[in-house]
Amino acid sequence: MTIFIQNITWSIKLSLNVFLLSGMWKPEGMSVFKNILYYFYFFLFYMCMTGIYIIIQAGDLLLIWGDISLMTANFFLLFTNVALSVKMFNIVLRGSEIKALVRDCDRELREETTEDGKVIIASYKKEAQRQLYVYIFLTYATILGWSLSAEKGQLPMRAWYPFDTSKSPAYQLTYVHQCLAVAIGAGVDVGTDTLVTSLVSQCRCRLRLLDLSLRTLCDGFQVEETGLIAPDAEEVIYLRLRRCVQRHRAVLNDAQLLQDCFSIATLSQFTVSIFIICVTAYQLAFESKTIIGVASMIFYLVTMMMQVFIYCYQGNQLVVESEAISAAAYECPWYSCRAPLRLALLVIMTRATRSFKLTAANLTELSLATFVSIIKASYTFFTVLQGVVDVS
Repeated sequence: MTIFIQNITWSIKLSLNVFLLSGMWKPEGMSVFKNILYYFYFFLFYMCMTGIYIIIQAGDLLLIWGDISLMTANFFLLFTNVALSVKMFNIVLRGSEIKALVRDCDRELREETTEDGKVIIASYKKEAQRQLYVYIFLTYATILGWSLSAEKGQLPMRAWYPFDTSKSPAYQLTYVHQCLAVAIGAGVDVGTDTLVTSLVSQCRCRLRLLDLSLRTLCDGFQVEETGLIAPDAEEVIYLRLRRCVQRHRAVLNDAQLLQDCFSIATLSQFTVSIFIICVTAYQLAFESKTIIGVASMIFYLVTMMMQVFIYCYQGNQLVVESEAISAAAYECPWYSCRAPLRLALLVIMTRATRSFKLTAANLTELSLATFVSIIKASYTFFTVLQGVVDVS
């Protein structure tokens, strides 16, 4: 049993190893007793890093209920942890299906042998890495701002504790726990989002490789004087085409599995993001007083927007690249093939016109149009909240 998990895409490899260390990704080949210990370890990790936060922030919310300013200071982190909890438990409960999906995508990309195909794979890996680096920078810049913006004698984040946090050493210990818990929880949150978006990126990459295979379907064969490819060569082309059909079916099945595994978690993230973007904008406009506080709120607002954007962008590009399969089949020299092979190509082209669309629980598509709609909805909630504050 290897210690660390390997994957052709570095962003997925990093996410899976974060899950392994946090108790969310059970290693293969463990005994029943070790499985129980591993899940117990996950429960302890969850409670120390996220569960306690939800409890103490919910307690604080009850104490300050009715004070809009204090409630908004509580909401953005409370709802972030709620969304993170949904995503964490989703990965644990759907672990076997997600592992099968990860294995399928990784195996097909590793089996690519053509130079053009390897260039395509490298481009998608770099895109996933760039998104991950930007996401990590924004996330931990936000956390650093929170930890430095706390006033003297105050904790970075609002929370209720069953002890006096203003006295030493309780204050110092609680301060350190808040910073560490938020930093580690943020790493897990980045990992869950990165896993989903990188798996979508791998499905897109597989479609691009299929696109390449269809465009080069007849490469290496000469056209006879009749204007058609020789019958024996067509048999080889037909076998290539059959393999393309199998690959197309496999990537669509994996995309459907991706939809089934992460649909509910994505919907919870989108729902929470609308509210958090609104509340963060309110905090930025009315509550932040220090330069560091303003900077941390700006970073957090951009982070939440990017969190939604990477889902929508990857889902949008999956639609674009699944629709491109039909054009790729048309661009191969089908006019040099005989009727049976032309008919087979026509079937593929007809099937490819039905693009695969990822959704959040079948309620909204993952697309750039959805991203714009979420930003608009957040602005609407912000104006409503501003009106409530003005009236009160």
